[in-house]
Amino acid sequence: MAKNREFFNRRLHSLLGVIPVGLFLVQHLIVNQFATRGAESFNRAAQFMEHLPFRYLLEAVVIFLPLLYHAVYGLYIAFTAKNNVSNYGFIRNWLFLIQRVTGVITLIFVAWHVWETRIAAAMGAEVNYDMMEAILSNPFMLVFYIVGVVSTVFHFANGLWSFLVSWGITVTPRSQVISTYVTLAIFVALSYVGVRTIFAFIDPSLANL
Repeated sequence: MAKNREFFNRRLHSLLGVIPVGLFLVQHLIVNQFATRGAESFNRAAQFMEHLPFRYLLEAVVIFLPLLYHAVYGLYIAFTAKNNVSNYGFIRNWLFLIQRVTGVITLIFVAWHVWETRIAAAMGAEVNYDMMEAILSNPFMLVFYIVGVVSTVFHFANGLWSFLVSWGITVTPRSQVISTYVTLAIFVALSYVGVRTIFAFIDPSLANL
């Protein structure tokens, strides 16, 4: 019974990390990318998201509850996993360790980001270009956001590889090698989008890099 429960929890954790949490991450990065087109463009995109029908219900059911489960169970996995990098230095063992480390970093980053934006909005602040520009004008927060975004994207991309394996989609060695390159490309592409967006709030000319 305990093994069946653990199997179910791990499968649910894997699924929620991709659907809906992973899809929300991609959507969030795409919306934020409007900052590269200027303040007005970003504010329009942000306002569109703010005025979605049933927004609070959607946020609770589709984002926050799945994210909470994924985060809590992910912490359990991270602190009970037996890492063997020192004994077996294969790339997948290193990625296994990095996945756990980035999971903790991602949790800290997401919690802080929600506090600075969603909680602040609930207290009357307006989530717009000026807010993000003020946050990222602090050098410490700039580095924090870059590390947070890259860690979050890596955690998603590498988690997608594990999802494909655990759900029986990539079962052969060749398919797993191919998915490694695909998820690596996803990591690079989404990291570029995320970091480029961050710099757009600092200096719009840097968004063209």
